[in-house]
Amino acid sequence: MNRRFDAIIVGAGQAGPALASRMTAAGMTVAIIERHLFGGTCVNTGCKPTKTLVASAYAAHLARRAGDYGVVTGPVAIDMARVHARSQRISAEGRAGVESWLRDMKGCTVLTGHARFEAPHRLRVGDDTLEADRIFLNVGGRAAVPDMPGVTDVPFFTNSSLLATDTLPEHLVVIGGSYIGLEFAQMYRRFGAEVTVVEKGPRLIGREDGNVSDAVRDILEREGIAVRTGAECISFAAHADGVAVNVECEEGAPSVVGSHVLLAVGRRPNTDDLGLDAAGIATDGRGYIVVDEQLETSVPGIWAMGDCNGRGAFTHTAYNDFEILAANLLDGADRKVSDRITAYALYIDPPLGRVGMTLAEAQAKGHRVLVGKRAMAQVGRAVEKDETLGFMSILADADSRAILGAVILGTGGDEAIHAVLDLMSAGGSIDLLARTMHIHPTVSEFLPTIAGDLDLAP
Repeated sequence: MNRRFDAIIVGAGQAGPALASRMTAAGMTVAIIERHLFGGTCVNTGCKPTKTLVASAYAAHLARRAGDYGVVTGPVAIDMARVHARSQRISAEGRAGVESWLRDMKGCTVLTGHARFEAPHRLRVGDDTLEADRIFLNVGGRAAVPDMPGVTDVPFFTNSSLLATDTLPEHLVVIGGSYIGLEFAQMYRRFGAEVTVVEKGPRLIGREDGNVSDAVRDILEREGIAVRTGAECISFAAHADGVAVNVECEEGAPSVVGSHVLLAVGRRPNTDDLGLDAAGIATDGRGYIVVDEQLETSVPGIWAMGDCNGRGAFTHTAYNDFEILAANLLDGADRKVSDRITAYALYIDPPLGRVGMTLAEAQAKGHRVLVGKRAMAQVGRAVEKDETLGFMSILADADSRAILGAVILGTGGDEAIHAVLDLMSAGGSIDLLARTMHIHPTVSEFLPTIAGDLDLAP
């Protein structure tokens, strides 16, 4: 059957359903196609299940520390089947909510199946061909499997497959010391596994400044997580106790033997089986769809949103992609991807909240940088909670007084960082932040104090 719509959306992740809602509310007919699970990465293999597990891990950690707060408990044990079931239930509820929202949406036709381009504005889904003048790609990404020696000879988990099991590894070796790998490392350590993190680079989360990497490593090592950096030649081999991971680091044993391995070395876009060539849609060398500042691909009338466009790998950037497109196409706005400020979090405990530039990035751009910093041990709210690891830091331009970036590695850091983000978005200066009264006792109350006590970075 040949069917025509005002718009076609491929993929029901974070951006697609919201865009379908806006377009149908404007009176358009919209087809949305999902080949697997409604809700995309966040709902099914990302934010929802992982942060649910992080919450369980935090509960276990706090229970073990109950005596520090004068609370008497018995031995703390982990029921991994219940931990897993909780994460799966919350994920399933999110998935069902997205699907029912779409199926009840007036003017929206939901199709399940694999969409492939046959021409620039024509897609095939099973026996149906669909046409529209406006097509939006929201196809997401998946875990990358690196071409490391021996990787195909041993069993391994990705973030998706580990979430699908209630296995508690005896010793989990995490390959990759970045955001995804570190969250899994800490949560499984708190569930009771021995954990080793193996990172190819010289330090963890290499995109951050060195002081952040060092502080995160200290937090993880305090909990008994082994960290091996500088693992230049990672390879794998079967072992009687599981998997031998050869690391050849400058220090320590040349290999680590774990019962299980998690590969957390990055993501790749789901673009290799969409028939993009048939539509003439350009991709870069890593398979990401090339888009302009307003998210339009190399083919007029076709846009790409979310992980597949390489302009952000977070749920909030995907949703912002929707907001940009809806504003431009439906409200006559002129919004651009480059208008948004970099912002993200690392959900270890304590969490890391980051906005804007790092010090290295700011100096590389030629800024004379003012830096203010306080240890979390100086923050009353953190002391009261007995969660004093980490620090807060703000960067500002010495000449314009514009805020360049900030990081809060500490309790509540993922929430408190938004005070700086909102001020940056509004164009507020470091002096305006310094004069703002915050509520006591909170983590963010120290931000004005830091803003008023800056030194020029060397």
